[in-house]
Amino acid sequence: MSDNQWGPPGQYPQQPPQGPYQPPGPPQGQPQGQYPQGQPPQYGQPPYGQPQYGGQPGGQPQYGGQPGGQPPYGGQPGYPGQVPPPGPLAPQPWQTQPHYTARTPMQQLPHGIGWGAPQGPGGPGGPQGPYGPGGPRGPRKKSKAIWFVVPLIVVGVAFLALRIVSFTLKSNGPDDYSSPSAPVSTYSPSPSADPSTSPTTEPTGVPSRPPTTAPTATKPTAPRTTTTTPPARRGPTDYEVVSRNRIYSTGVMPGTGCKESRARPANTAGANTNYVQLKACLARAWTAQVRRSGATFRQPTVVSFTGTVQSPCGGTMSDTGPPFYCSANETIYMNLREDIGNYGRYDKVWARMWMLHQFAHEYGHHVQHLTGILQANHNMRYEAETRAEQLEMSRRLELQASCFSDVFIGANKRTYPVTGRSLQQWRFLIVNVTDNGNDHGDAPNHQYWALRGFNSRNPGACNTFTAPSARLR
Repeated sequence: MSDNQWGPPGQYPQQPPQGPYQPPGPPQGQPQGQYPQGQPPQYGQPPYGQPQYGGQPGGQPQYGGQPGGQPPYGGQPGYPGQVPPPGPLAPQPWQTQPHYTARTPMQQLPHGIGWGAPQGPGGPGGPQGPYGPGGPRGPRKKSKAIWFVVPLIVVGVAFLALRIVSFTLKSNGPDDYSSPSAPVSTYSPSPSADPSTSPTTEPTGVPSRPPTTAPTATKPTAPRTTTTTPPARRGPTDYEVVSRNRIYSTGVMPGTGCKESRARPANTAGANTNYVQLKACLARAWTAQVRRSGATFRQPTVVSFTGTVQSPCGGTMSDTGPPFYCSANETIYMNLREDIGNYGRYDKVWARMWMLHQFAHEYGHHVQHLTGILQANHNMRYEAETRAEQLEMSRRLELQASCFSDVFIGANKRTYPVTGRSLQQWRFLIVNVTDNGNDHGDAPNHQYWALRGFNSRNPGACNTFTAPSARLR
């Protein structure tokens, strides 16, 4: 059994048969279809670097935008767009439309009104008549225009003389006129040499020398590349850990040449000697399988006890119950009272086979712990909604540990050995178990999973988490 029990300890051995026993055959019928369908890729614990897979129950809500949402970019919320300016106002119905008429020839004024050319006696264009009454013309009067022309000439000559005098004085006077200066620059470079006081012989129109400093060429900068960090890869779910674990794809377990100890569990020393021997054999067998699954292998601690024992997984445990495994300190607790008592009270071969099976079963829980299955199963039991679901998850875990146990026994059946009477008693014990707590699996299903492990010698045959519920009662 494991450290997480939902009911009283189960799988107590029944009394072995007296005399020869014909091993029963496997239960009728093949396992129903797998659940869920398909065999996706395998998952294991260590490749994701997460301790024991499975985070805290529940999860954080998805962060999104601010509540209520933001208005789309490109305009302020609540404001309408621009309205186009109105066109020319159409005339209103009540306004009179302006209308224009063609221009008409100007009306002729009546004759004799207005100014016209002087009229001769013969009408327009005819010879002129006399100027007045008859008589000779008087002498011509002298013109007064000269009185206006002479003063104008005098004034013009005087003005011209003043302009000549003014120009003469201006050209001979001091040159105190200065042209307006340009704005002063804030940058005043210091001269490269003292200014020369002697006149230069070179013409001022010679172009200046080209600049001595060549323009610096700038190298084109390489385009900047931006690297984006890919999103963190999510770890597998608890169900993926238990149902697609990489331990299922590690292949057939080879024999390690494990042999049973010559010591007999008639007393504490003999029982402890068997535990030490079994621990070494199981370590050799499971190290390669666990490492091929991607997990790190660690050897468990073994504690044998009588009376009561303290553990981090449930406090005080009594020797009235079966052995157990505690994942908190990776320790197998073996019940000396049970193993020594069975050896003295029942068939000795059966008692040795029972001790072998139980020790290898608890070691199977250690393998589940190393590969993440134990913790993921615990999380799923915690999240189960009903007591029935919790018990089924417990049975899936316990029946798998028995299957792992018999993978090891089947791989080493020739050297241990499990043949003859040992094989007969092993066949008896795997079907004669009781499950008072309904948390380890009934006898027919225990036999089914034990035979799968024993005959295949492959952990892949022990995937109880995809089996139908009928194989897990």
